[in-house]
Amino acid sequence: MQWCPGKLSLNLTRKLFQNRRNGITSLPPQQVVFDRAVAQLRGGDAALASSICLEGLDLYPDDANILCLAGQSLIALKRFDEARGHIEKAKTLHPAFATSHETFADLLLLEGRFEDAITSYQQALHLDPGRSQINTKIHRATELKKSSTAADDSQPTMAFADEMAKAAQFTRNDEPEKSESIYRDILRRDPNHVEAMRLLAQIAANQEYYEDSELLLRRAVKRAPHYARAWLDLSATQMKIEKNAEAVSSAEQLVKLTPHIVESHIALANAQAKINLTDLAIESYRSALKISPQHPGAFMGLAHQLKTIGRQQESIEVYRQNISVNPRNSEPYWSLANLKTFRFEDEEVKAMEDLLQDASLNDITSVQLCNSLGLEYEGRRDYDRAFEYFQRCNEKRRESESYDPIANEVTTEQLIEIFDEQFFEKNQGHGSTDPAPIFVIGLPRSGSTLIEQILASHSQVEGTHELSDLPRLVRASARKNRKGLRFPEIVKGFEPQAWSKLGDKYLASTQKYRSGLPRFIDKNPNNFTYVGLLHLILPNAKIINARRHPLDSCFGSYKQLFASGQPFSYDLTELGEYYLQYQTLMDHWHRVMPGGILDVNYEEVVADLDTQVRRILDYCELPFEEACLNFHETDRAVKTASSEQVRRPIYSSSVNLWQHYESHLAELIEILEPLLLARPPDEQPASLRVRA
Repeated sequence: MQWCPGKLSLNLTRKLFQNRRNGITSLPPQQVVFDRAVAQLRGGDAALASSICLEGLDLYPDDANILCLAGQSLIALKRFDEARGHIEKAKTLHPAFATSHETFADLLLLEGRFEDAITSYQQALHLDPGRSQINTKIHRATELKKSSTAADDSQPTMAFADEMAKAAQFTRNDEPEKSESIYRDILRRDPNHVEAMRLLAQIAANQEYYEDSELLLRRAVKRAPHYARAWLDLSATQMKIEKNAEAVSSAEQLVKLTPHIVESHIALANAQAKINLTDLAIESYRSALKISPQHPGAFMGLAHQLKTIGRQQESIEVYRQNISVNPRNSEPYWSLANLKTFRFEDEEVKAMEDLLQDASLNDITSVQLCNSLGLEYEGRRDYDRAFEYFQRCNEKRRESESYDPIANEVTTEQLIEIFDEQFFEKNQGHGSTDPAPIFVIGLPRSGSTLIEQILASHSQVEGTHELSDLPRLVRASARKNRKGLRFPEIVKGFEPQAWSKLGDKYLASTQKYRSGLPRFIDKNPNNFTYVGLLHLILPNAKIINARRHPLDSCFGSYKQLFASGQPFSYDLTELGEYYLQYQTLMDHWHRVMPGGILDVNYEEVVADLDTQVRRILDYCELPFEEACLNFHETDRAVKTASSEQVRRPIYSSSVNLWQHYESHLAELIEILEPLLLARPPDEQPASLRVRA
């Protein structure tokens, strides 16, 4: 959540001075701010702690304790450049304050500047000899310095300090183009300026030029092989471009340099998890917890990995441990609710509802708690109360989402206009002929994970989760377009060889997910917009469209709080309009690609699994295997929200679930009315049957 200075500062000011007028506390208001922020940071909510500190600095901009605590919170959030500004201000204003020197040394240690870190720690110890923990930190920094075989060449240079400071200020002012100009100028004069390289790479990554960012960071770590911060950034960037093996290697180097820093082990665990090295990721998250036994991120990562490989009870225990030590952290509640098969105890429900009464909660905490309570009350069949929480969750989440329904409609119209019959006739026959890919598309919460699990149970098919390779390759093609065109306009200028080239790039990019089986699944529901492109670049690929009753599909998305993406899903009107655009586009693909897509209806799979499994396998030209009927017994990692559901035999409780919420869905029903009236009467809302 981004800090909102107006609203939060006003609320905090009122609370502080109201308390003073009422005699609730005799503490100075600065200490009230500090104590509240400390409580949040210790409770695992670094974001809220930093917000409280930043609010407090509006009122008390020179307070040493708040400045240092702001720095500590921002370090925990990996917002290192912001942290530096607050810590250096504390040092300047309060040169005899030991905490400012100690906090600065912590930052220097993470940046790999071991000698400077030791100096700052020693200064802090000189100012406050009673701080015994500083001796431990000095010892750690000394050992790290010894392990550096080329310390003089491996530390980021601090030359051009004034210009670097000016560039940092431009970054804080959201003027990255000015920062970029300064960093490029510095690198022209000093091509080995490591920090300018790293910060220029950061600007590139923020603009999603991840390949450029990686090149700069590789230069940085080659020049300064012991600069931990550059290795951290490099690993994160490599994960963005799906260079997951390289990301693991970079994170391993980070751990070697800073083995006592919890964020290093978490970075390694995240990279290992991305490449499905689940056991190693679990070990790395446990290593992080040994360093920081209450770290909420390490708990979450560990629990997620246990859940992914089906060790549900262990994952539940870890989520609950996280709640126990971080009671204000909403993410483990949300993750437990998102198991779909889990039920909270009454005291846990009360704890969530009590926490929601806290006016100081940040938006994401409120959103996660409301979604968790909605799912819980649905499980208890209290549908009215469940909808109340779902609605509250989505109204708040929609405020932070950027979604333009008009732009989506325009894109649909462009796709239909460009990919017409004549376009297919002109461009067919030029794609890559490899039949390996099986694309599962559709809308979220429409049964795509079930189809994936059925297919992944076949001996000839590799299950590879939701892949982002196709959208990433399309964006890369658009960036290379000299006319500045975007998809779908760029395809109008494709030469015949461009189709096979893009198909081959996709196959090469996805090779890292495969283990040698002849077929593999790309289950990314949003790929329905790329169906025409897919048919031309990979004409022998199979495309399966996961379908579900429109109201179950839409409401399933509405009550699913997505970690990211799907910005259309937090408003019922926008959801209905998005579904209509999806249906319009799928109807078009069926017209111009007759027989090219297999529609699979979730309700039909539930009603007659055997027939639908055989139908799916026949379409994919795969021999029937009994294991596909027993998909719930397949031992594989499943990363989507349906992970626990597909580990159970087929069940029908999710069919027509929308009927329990019909009284709340009037606006959605009105938008979808043309599609709903085309369905059998028993599948229509009662309000439409009465009207008919």
